Amino acid sequence: MMFQALPSPPIHEITVGPLSLRFYALVIILGIIIATFWADRRYRKKGGPQNVVVDVAVWMVLWGIVGARIYHVITTPDPYFGPGGEPIRAFYVWQGGIGIWGAVAGGALAGYITMRRRGLRFSPLGDAVVPGLLLAQAIGRFGNWFNQELFGRPTDLPWGLRIDAVHLPAGYSPGTTFHPTFLYESLWCLAAVLVILTLEKKFHLCGGQLVYVYIALYTLGRVWIENLRIDTAHIFWGLRLNVWVSILVFCAAVIGLVCRTRYLRQHPQAKGIYLRQAAENQKQTMADELLEDDEVSDAESDVETEIDGKEIAGNSALSTGNAGDDRDETKH
Repeated sequence: MMFQALPSPPIHEITVGPLSLRFYALVIILGIIIATFWADRRYRKKGGPQNVVVDVAVWMVLWGIVGARIYHVITTPDPYFGPGGEPIRAFYVWQGGIGIWGAVAGGALAGYITMRRRGLRFSPLGDAVVPGLLLAQAIGRFGNWFNQELFGRPTDLPWGLRIDAVHLPAGYSPGTTFHPTFLYESLWCLAAVLVILTLEKKFHLCGGQLVYVYIALYTLGRVWIENLRIDTAHIFWGLRLNVWVSILVFCAAVIGLVCRTRYLRQHPQAKGIYLRQAAENQKQTMADELLEDDEVSDAESDVETEIDGKEIAGNSALSTGNAGDDRDETKH
């Protein structure tokens, strides 16, 4: 039988006792967990201290969610503050509606502040995070599939997405299939992971360069994926708001990558894990530890020398005593 359409999930949540667990939230949580552990492994491999990523990730996730929701509400205010809107629904994050740019901005700001307070540079952490972040985004996009939302315009392609009648936009008849933009973006993110890992290995990118590569690759994909979507959005000069945002951020990322590369060539110390003062403190701590070890070794050597001296003195006294006894015996 020939494949004709991609079906939508028959359910979008499961009930456990009094709790309703939405698949939208579960896939996002799964992506966060995988991204955190992968980032931790990469960061420690770069020389970062242990237990930093998990601690920082808590703040990045929390403020990322806040930023994502704020961005969504600002760019799509009608369901909350428009005619017939319900402002309280702006807090219903579990019902969907988050903006990736708000998530990136909120998470990055929280990560930057937290790392600075620990005396650590944010750029190595950013480089460690981006492959896992893309993977998390690839997984999280399936939340849109479970919610049957944010799909593209109608299509007759074999992988067109079938939407239940209750979720169909006005003006479309049952049986209409749409571009599965969630799948397009998921595949794009997976491809971007491979590109980033390849560039990192081949050109030894570091010091924040991967962050700019991530932003450029992701926005490049969002430009054409956003143009396929038919959900409500603000239009400026014939393009959706998020398309303009993606274009501007892409240009900024390319410029940022060029500037960052030049900066790292002139200031190679900026590739380090620790900030200058923190690095000096760490060196001083290591020097103090070595000094303590030397002092302990010197003390142990002095003790051993003293013990050896006493043993020699004792042996000399014993030898002298034995010699005197031998002379006495000879006289007798």
